[in-house]
Amino acid sequence: MKGLCPYCEKETDLEIVRCEEEVIVRGEKIRVHNEYFKCLECGGDFYDPKSPRDHLDDAYREYRRRHKLLQPEEIKNLRSEYGLTQAELSKLLGWGAATISRYENGALQDEAHDKQIQLIAEPANLSLLLDKTPGAMLPSKRERLIESLKEGDFRSCSFENFFNEHLADYGPSWLSGFKKLDLNKLYAAILYLCKGGITETALNKLLFYADFKHFKEYATSITGARYAHLPYGFALNDYALIFGTLVRDGAIEEDEVFHGEYPVKILKPKIRPDLVIFEPSELKILAEIKEHLGRWSAKKLTDFSHKEEGYVDTKDGEIITYEYAKALQI
Repeated sequence: MKGLCPYCEKETDLEIVRCEEEVIVRGEKIRVHNEYFKCLECGGDFYDPKSPRDHLDDAYREYRRRHKLLQPEEIKNLRSEYGLTQAELSKLLGWGAATISRYENGALQDEAHDKQIQLIAEPANLSLLLDKTPGAMLPSKRERLIESLKEGDFRSCSFENFFNEHLADYGPSWLSGFKKLDLNKLYAAILYLCKGGITETALNKLLFYADFKHFKEYATSITGARYAHLPYGFALNDYALIFGTLVRDGAIEEDEVFHGEYPVKILKPKIRPDLVIFEPSELKILAEIKEHLGRWSAKKLTDFSHKEEGYVDTKDGEIITYEYAKALQI
């Protein structure tokens, strides 16, 4: 087959090599399937950057299976069932802020940490932790979670389950910036961008520009959120549910001020965003948008967004494809 060899820096004849390979994980030998390309011109071998397979990840999964450790998706699902953010769970367990994020993204946990996570699968154990660490989350959310644990209906507290049920669990596509909706990043981006107070209209525009700007420069959105064409410009699809849930959970507060005769909602964060979950490129774009567009009034942002090709070409209520990112004004 033909393909681009990174060593020859040109298209050459390539051979797909499939083999069994031994990987040492914590002193234990684990055999896994491996697959890579070999250039028939220079003899160099390299992995396909587009391949979803990762032989090291396969080895970690087998190691977890042998030692009865939780897989990354099981950790995430357990946390989500209780409606906890990564930062909240880390505080409850007394761990560093980035620890849960690393485990959910494939890092191999140690056995002591795994036992702690498995223990909280029992609601009674989580209740004990909530009693011992009252500062792990906002009081209103803590009280609601404690009450839900007593009633046996803790799913009602879940930020993640709420959106999956009401907004649908859609996959990556042109409408989401080729990324599955990442609720933790959406949550943190909202908290970051509304620091100092911001109107709903302006916040929607900043989120749109952050996601589309990142797609323009790095070919993927930050949050995987979808944006709709509305009379006042771009906005998160079903943004009222999203912002309302964060207000309900006590993550942001909502004030109402009057501009002339009309009331305007101002959103302010009540907790710090968990920024360790973002990639460096994502933080860079968020900071740029906050710095340059965060100073604009809602009216200026609205007028500016109305000139975007993605707004001009679409109708009210239509979801905007990220294909329009290439024509972004910034």
